[in-house]
Amino acid sequence: MTKASDLFVAALEAEGIGYVFGIPGEENLDLLESLRGSTIRLVLTRHEQAAGFMAATVGRLTGRAGVCLSTLGPGATNLVTAAAYAQLGAMPMLMLTGQKPIRSSRQGHFQIVDVVDMMRPLTKYTRQLVSADSIPARVREAVRLAEEERPGATHLELPQDIAGDDTTARLLPPSYVRRPVAEHKAVARAAEAIRQAKHPLLMIGAGANRKTTSKMLRGFVDKLGIPFFSTQMGKGVLDETGPLWLGTAALSDHDFVHRAIDAADCIVNIGHDVIEKPPFFMHEGRRTVIHVNHSSAHVDAVYFPQIEVVGDIANAVWQLTDALTPQPHWDFAFFDRTRDALCAQIAALAADAHFPLRIPHLVQCVREALAPQDIACLDNGLYKLWFARQYRCHAPNTLLLDNALATMGAGLPSAIAAKLVHPGRRVLAVCGDGGFMMNSQELETAVRLGLDLTVLVLRDDAYGMIKWKQSHEDYPNFGMDYRNPDFVRYAESYGARGHRPASPGQFRAMLRDALDAPGVDVIDVAIDYGRDDALLNEEIPRMSAALPPPT
Repeated sequence: MTKASDLFVAALEAEGIGYVFGIPGEENLDLLESLRGSTIRLVLTRHEQAAGFMAATVGRLTGRAGVCLSTLGPGATNLVTAAAYAQLGAMPMLMLTGQKPIRSSRQGHFQIVDVVDMMRPLTKYTRQLVSADSIPARVREAVRLAEEERPGATHLELPQDIAGDDTTARLLPPSYVRRPVAEHKAVARAAEAIRQAKHPLLMIGAGANRKTTSKMLRGFVDKLGIPFFSTQMGKGVLDETGPLWLGTAALSDHDFVHRAIDAADCIVNIGHDVIEKPPFFMHEGRRTVIHVNHSSAHVDAVYFPQIEVVGDIANAVWQLTDALTPQPHWDFAFFDRTRDALCAQIAALAADAHFPLRIPHLVQCVREALAPQDIACLDNGLYKLWFARQYRCHAPNTLLLDNALATMGAGLPSAIAAKLVHPGRRVLAVCGDGGFMMNSQELETAVRLGLDLTVLVLRDDAYGMIKWKQSHEDYPNFGMDYRNPDFVRYAESYGARGHRPASPGQFRAMLRDALDAPGVDVIDVAIDYGRDDALLNEEIPRMSAALPPPT
């Protein structure tokens, strides 16, 4: 006979789970004791939401389900935002929640919420365990579905009395799975459309951000020389420092990359995920769009691809690469001009060493300070647009940003998880002051874990993105300003080091020193968003429109 909670933890170990993030409650005591004797590391956090962000980030970086834990009621409801974060962002994650005994109750409905029903619209799979014998099958299915394309969130509720039961059930071994490959006639039709095009263009979406897909795409562009651009969550799938990179669709429209998109007569759309904003709008008859993805297209008024290649993305890209050779009539001259103009404009903005810092200069400082494999984890705010547009990635998952749920508060927790997964890389959290304060208590978690971590707090003493939107739409400034604590002393109160630069030169030096120093460093840097409205809505559209049209 085996105790149910011991079997549950053994099932997690069999799935390769290395961490459980969260805050246990009294309903989790059996599970907690089983974890104590296991190979799994319990990472105690200061908020369940942060635990969920950490688990989702483990899933994002490894492709294997990250796991988070909470008690019932208020602990479980605190996981809701993290569930949506993982589900919309295609990050494999398993949430474990406790519950009161289900065979008898001595407390009525105290703290009782129907967590399974609550999680249903936010997950791929949610179940209450009603018998110890069902544990092996439920854990196997929850992990399998979390990791299966399209990845996302799953949830299991382990009631207190079930956790303490005995069982004779045995673990189920993981099944061997190969994803179905695209049908060869669909590949042939897509290859012919690319072959006949004059200005083919490659688009890399969030669904392409998988290890094997990145390798196959490198082979595709190296052989064919077709230029590429990415969505925000497709950044880094291919090295963005080479001559074929045309930019990231960070702005809604009217950027240099959109001029290239408009000039393309065939767009090969690799891994487009409708969760992200459309990187381009389709218009009937203007171009051929080829949809390459693990599932068929979600057709709407602005996305109706003429050719669909459905199956394992990496295999589909390999088949296309094998079927194609460079064509003498392909013309990429206009694409080259858009890239050169974009790079020149980025360089000019980055050279503006104003203080308080403007974001384009700050992005350049961060890029210079981080090595190609180091990781920058963004929270959510106006600065994300500049990082997406300007920060050129060398490798996949080295700029972690959220363009799906786009929640605030995830920057610091995701950086903690990234450092645990990649202890040999330097990790930087980039947070607006608003997003930082939503989970700033996790500084204690980072210090307690002994992590080497740098946190960059961009301070404008306001919810800057919405303040910018107010200004752009001619609303008066109202309700967006607040007061911040002294972030230097705040960091020190947790046992971290605090820094506050007074010039661009000081910032560069502090950032470099903090990244190289052991322990947790917090840099409070004043930010000026004053020019952003003119740049994003006037100057960049005007400069891109002035680019001579394709011949």
